[in-house]
Amino acid sequence: MTAVPLPRQPSQPPERSGSSNMPPEVTPVFALKELVARLNREQHKIQDLLSSLGFALRSFNNLNQFLELIPLMASRVTDSDGGALLLFKPSGQVRLERLHCQDSRLGQDIRKALESAARQIAPSFVRSSSNGSMTPTAQAIADLDHQVSYYLGANVQLFGTAILVKNVERGRLYVFSRDPQYTWTETRQKLVRLVADQTAVAIENDELSVELRKKERLDRELEIGAEIQLRLLPRQCPKIQGVELAARCQTASRVGGDYYDFIPASYDQLRSKRDGGSEAGKWTLAIGDVMGKGVPAGLIMTMTRGMLRAEVLNGHSPARILQHLNRVMYADLENSNRFVTLFYSEYDPQTRLLSYSNAAHNPPLLWQAATKTIKRLDTLGMLIGLDADTHYQDAQVQLQPGDVLIYYTDGFTDAASQSGERFDEENLTSAFKWACQHFDHPQDILEYLFERVQQFIGPENRNSDDMTLIVMRVEPLASEG
Repeated sequence: MTAVPLPRQPSQPPERSGSSNMPPEVTPVFALKELVARLNREQHKIQDLLSSLGFALRSFNNLNQFLELIPLMASRVTDSDGGALLLFKPSGQVRLERLHCQDSRLGQDIRKALESAARQIAPSFVRSSSNGSMTPTAQAIADLDHQVSYYLGANVQLFGTAILVKNVERGRLYVFSRDPQYTWTETRQKLVRLVADQTAVAIENDELSVELRKKERLDRELEIGAEIQLRLLPRQCPKIQGVELAARCQTASRVGGDYYDFIPASYDQLRSKRDGGSEAGKWTLAIGDVMGKGVPAGLIMTMTRGMLRAEVLNGHSPARILQHLNRVMYADLENSNRFVTLFYSEYDPQTRLLSYSNAAHNPPLLWQAATKTIKRLDTLGMLIGLDADTHYQDAQVQLQPGDVLIYYTDGFTDAASQSGERFDEENLTSAFKWACQHFDHPQDILEYLFERVQQFIGPENRNSDDMTLIVMRVEPLASEG
């Protein structure tokens, strides 16, 4: 705050008291009252200016509009000649963002001086390890203060303070005066720091708003991705002669890496699929899992689906189809550090014969109703995308009326309880066996297995991995008509 001197005594002797136009005699008490009044007016002015700055901070949506006020406010609350705001850019540049000077002619000289000072310290920035942006060193900031003082000249009274955002200096606010009697009192310094703090809040708010808009845009893109992925998975199970089906994919995040599909084995079936009738032709049942979760896994899953559907229509054996798929996808996956497990099978409703081949996926479990035993369906084969020359094996199993088959992903067996125990294949086999003995419909079996896993990990917890399950039941003889 500007120091206010006591009013000087009048140089002329006072007029006679009889004159009505004469001012009252100046006494020490009167002078003190005048001083207090002026100090109060000055204080109110500063309060009004800072209140206006606070209102602008709350009201402006445009950061540039707010920054326009900063040098002006800083100079007004300190009764100085002007102010300058310099910001440090992520590229390592120092930019004169805003300048206010009461004397417009002097302002041009000061602008040139500040721009010259800013160019001197740009090489002194270092790259931040946290976000890769360039940040000034302590020496760079000291050099900037020195250069600004040097270029402005010794006859300018200068004060500078930091613009701190999350404890990182993002710029400097300078206020200057050419009055040789001007001094930077503690009160004036505090006022400049207060304006600098408001500036930092505005910059941080703007960056948070930008991040929020990015997040909202990303969320929307994820919603679109999840919707597309959901549409790529079967909307409902097909009607295949002699069997009942149930399936569900429960992703850990919005976009998952699990995949399952029901694919008609011929073009004729594909064309006639919309009639809603029971299909007597061969059908492909496939289930897969991309290593990893989220958007990258979802993209690979989508690619796998498209390639597999194209390959199925060529009519090759399951092993040959996996071999072709592996060779095609190897070039795309070898540098991604992501691979795909896939169990591929073909079911013939006429013979109840299931032909299959496995690319390192969790082996499906077959409940054989006649013996009330469970069999694992597995063949040797590597992950899709791991080795271009991998060979896969064919195998077959004859299904009988009442048999139940489940295809699943490792989200079931890797599900962990609060104590860290895994649900594992043994628990899944036991639960599956119980369900086959107590339920007649695939949907009931599916619901029971999902409930068992949820109870295992805790009712309020969510599994950290995608979980996919297909249940296929061969209809008993009495139901075949």
